Amino acid sequence: MADKKIKSTKKVKHIGLVKNDPWLEPFEQAIKGRHDHALWKLNDLTNNGKQSLSDFATGYLYFGLHKTDKGWVFREWAPNATEIFLIGDFNNWQETEKYKLKKLKNGNWEIKLSKNALKHEQLYKLSVHWEGGQGERIPAWANRVVQDENTKIFSAQVWAPEKEYVWKKKKFKPDTSPLMIYECHIGMAQDAEKVGSYTEFKDNILPRVINDGYNCLQIMAIAEHPYYGSFGYHVSNFFAPSSRFGTPEELKELVDEAHRNGISVIMDIVHSHAVKNEVEGLGNFAGDPCQYFNQGERREHPAWDSLCFDYGKNEVLHFLLSNCKYWLEEYHFDGYRFDGVTSMLYYSHGLGEAFGGYGDYFNGHEDDEAIAYLTLANLLIHEVNPSAITIAEEVSGMPGLAAPFKDGGYGFDYRMAMNIPDYWIKTIKELKDEDWKPSSMFWETTNRRADEKTISYAESHDQALVGDKTIIFRLIDADMYWHFKKGDENLVADRGIALHKMIRLLTASTINGGYLNFMGNEFGHPEWIDFPREGNGWSYKYARRQWDLVDNHELCYHYLGDFDQSMVKLIRSVKKFQNTKVVEVWHNDGDQILAYSRGDLLFVFNFSPNRSYTDYGFIVPQGAYNVMLNTDAKQYGGNNFADDTVTHFTNYDPIYEKDGKGWLKLYIPARSAVVLKKVD
Repeated sequence: MADKKIKSTKKVKHIGLVKNDPWLEPFEQAIKGRHDHALWKLNDLTNNGKQSLSDFATGYLYFGLHKTDKGWVFREWAPNATEIFLIGDFNNWQETEKYKLKKLKNGNWEIKLSKNALKHEQLYKLSVHWEGGQGERIPAWANRVVQDENTKIFSAQVWAPEKEYVWKKKKFKPDTSPLMIYECHIGMAQDAEKVGSYTEFKDNILPRVINDGYNCLQIMAIAEHPYYGSFGYHVSNFFAPSSRFGTPEELKELVDEAHRNGISVIMDIVHSHAVKNEVEGLGNFAGDPCQYFNQGERREHPAWDSLCFDYGKNEVLHFLLSNCKYWLEEYHFDGYRFDGVTSMLYYSHGLGEAFGGYGDYFNGHEDDEAIAYLTLANLLIHEVNPSAITIAEEVSGMPGLAAPFKDGGYGFDYRMAMNIPDYWIKTIKELKDEDWKPSSMFWETTNRRADEKTISYAESHDQALVGDKTIIFRLIDADMYWHFKKGDENLVADRGIALHKMIRLLTASTINGGYLNFMGNEFGHPEWIDFPREGNGWSYKYARRQWDLVDNHELCYHYLGDFDQSMVKLIRSVKKFQNTKVVEVWHNDGDQILAYSRGDLLFVFNFSPNRSYTDYGFIVPQGAYNVMLNTDAKQYGGNNFADDTVTHFTNYDPIYEKDGKGWLKLYIPARSAVVLKKVD
């Protein structure tokens, strides 16, 4: 008798990421390989668990300039250097034996000085010598860097005020139910044509954010950067908060005041690349262009005119991980939005890649060292602060980015839903209003991995920059300048006001994690962002926010601002709104109608530009429904066609009675959306 094959009944144990998404099964070994590589690196950095990752990431306490009970100590990592001198206004910027550093092991250098050798606010640099060359450098770990107003030269500054900042709010836990982010830039936050300060933001802008109901500030351009117009993305000094906005204490006051008002503060952290500058930055620190950066062709980013870190070097990991811990500990930031993650994940930086299927994420062009770094950064951040927030700005759709490390993920709390703003732009640009399809809108705003939380947004700072257009400008364009005064509105302005509200409501109400708005976009700020540069005569005209527009109730801007405030308040009124299931109730692309529910809330949209519907019916749970928010309300610049004081009751239908459902019939004006709540 021939042998019969016996089928094994033993279940294959899959890693969590694959359990949640069986389509990843063909790539499970690659996922496990990346996970194991991160574990191996973790053990390497922690001496097989003899110390914690947090213990490892304390470079900022060792390197740089520190005041001690005995005097001053300064240390730097510069393995290629042959001599290093501390120079500054304390020694007339001359190399002297008194300020010469001593070489230690592992490429480290050190100098110990008496108490009176340096004073608070004195300027300094390093004079670094190497085989065949010499140059002035700002220390890599400098925690204060300033620019001379006249010469425009940057220098490190001794920062040791007599009194340390005393935190008023010592303990703070972010409110993420849901996370409502106000993305902002300190310098361009003021009305005046100038660089705004931390204090001005605290006094003038923070109260607006509080009033508007957002519970998280996401601040751009914190780490020092030589060129203001880089929006903070070409970082030179990773441990120095930009002095153009004020002092370290003033930044701490801003964070502290936000915390006292229940608002978490996260910063854009740029570990995907660094500025090329050599004197200000790390570009050629001690005669070695690759001390911090990749060798050969991989050193320079082909699209960003910047340098790419070598994540395979433990010293570079020490620098970057210490940087992650530093801002959490020293400035009480509540987490980070990691910029340029796509660029880190792939040797190609994701440039020119389609990413059309899962195989594109596992075909050998992924940078496992960068993936390990991102994973370790998330482990570290949550070890230092278990309540910290981490967000990945990533466009390729890499699976597992915002999944837990134990499941084979990279450990981010959220990923940016970058498809949504692209979708809205494409819709506005390419489709006639009659061709907008609600089914497509619903799919795009809810299309995400079930095991990963996202930050949804209709537009961010990216869409507000010169060369692009905000949603309001795409909708109204030049008519904003002539027809945004009450009584002077034309059809173009009316359309723009209506759709601006509807797009935001649909985007914000379908979140599974959080929602983001860029400063000023909530009220339809009319101008693009253009930082001072040679091409505009170094003007600050467009590097500011015109708050007087939304404050002026003779103009239409306040309609949009008031609606945004009401929308945020409504979403935050529902506990764990982001966790409630989004259930499609109805869509009809011909009618351009969309309806969906979340818990007791019912969202109804009519995107038709010219068709209003009377007694349009939806099958919903039986009961009474009250209007909570209506884009067509007069207070938000609408036509006020419906009576929102009326309670709407479901009609009996024997077919749906057994399910406890009935017909809810509504009047839905053209280009409007309404939110109703089921009441007892």
